[in-house]
Amino acid sequence: MHPRAEFFATQQWAGGVIGMGYVGLPLAVAMTKRGLTAIGYDISQSHVAALNAGESSIEDVTDEELQIALASGLTITSDPVDLGRADAVFIAVPSPLGRHREPDLSYIKSAAETISTIVRPGMLVALESTTYPGTTEDILVPAATAGGLVLDEDVFIAFSPERVSPGDDLKTIDIPKVVGGVSSVSSEVASEAYKRIVTSVHTVSSARTAEMAKLLENTYRAVNIGLVNEMAQLADKLDIDIWETIDAAATKPFGYQAFYPGPGVGGHCIPLDPQFLAWRAREAKFSTRFIDLAEQVNVGMPAYTADRAAAVLNRLERPVFGTEVLGVGIAYKPDIADDRESASIEVLRELEKRGARIS
Repeated sequence: MHPRAEFFATQQWAGGVIGMGYVGLPLAVAMTKRGLTAIGYDISQSHVAALNAGESSIEDVTDEELQIALASGLTITSDPVDLGRADAVFIAVPSPLGRHREPDLSYIKSAAETISTIVRPGMLVALESTTYPGTTEDILVPAATAGGLVLDEDVFIAFSPERVSPGDDLKTIDIPKVVGGVSSVSSEVASEAYKRIVTSVHTVSSARTAEMAKLLENTYRAVNIGLVNEMAQLADKLDIDIWETIDAAATKPFGYQAFYPGPGVGGHCIPLDPQFLAWRAREAKFSTRFIDLAEQVNVGMPAYTADRAAAVLNRLERPVFGTEVLGVGIAYKPDIADDRESASIEVLRELEKRGARIS
């Protein structure tokens, strides 16, 4: 075992987390639960102040859990100098898409700049933000080694994709972690560090493989949701109940996994992650036809849903134009306070285009 891997496997160490949101805050709390020293960093001073007051910003970490973590030594700061005390730094910042559906890596690049100012010999740097294959090598390696530190001797770099599902019961500790370093040494060091945080680690041969695995997971979901959304539209044309059809198909004990239609795809993962892969494919002069078609179907579902609602109103002899429509619930999934990419908002916009009065 590499000496630094042995250090992370056997010694008490401190972990820093850049980004105190849906991914970073649960990770920092998980570290304190495992007896490690955790340092959370966020650029928002007001957010840091609220967290230090014991007020959690997400459903997956209760106020009580946060307060226990703070009492157990969790430090939350907006001063990057504090990150310099960490032996390992985990980057959990947003990775949205730009206006033209291209990857916006500005948050990752900003985090990399922060790393370049605090990195020190022996430090592990792991990126968790979803991104296209090659990002860890292209952005983190230059940032961490710019000051003269040598990769795999002085600094170790890896990618381990976040796998949170906001609002669900699964905790960070219990979700298996895929870990891939930019080299075999970095893979080993990162894996031993993560084994101290989560109960299951699956090590892969490279950071690129780990980056690709995350995109495959969510592309699989997006494509299958697109398929069942198209089947729902066909079933409607054929006067068939799609829900009964899915329940019947799900009785097959092999070769089938049930996906369910809806008004669109929401959240910060499923609508966005496949586009990272599609963009990277275009850079490699490759066409991702399944991804493109699924996107086309899923993006069209709010308009289809609005048309269905208009048809119901017509049967009731109530034209959609001038009808007052109340939208109840705008989050992208039940029981969370997150409306990013919410399909329900798009449905209301589509109804408004048709003349409905939205309230």
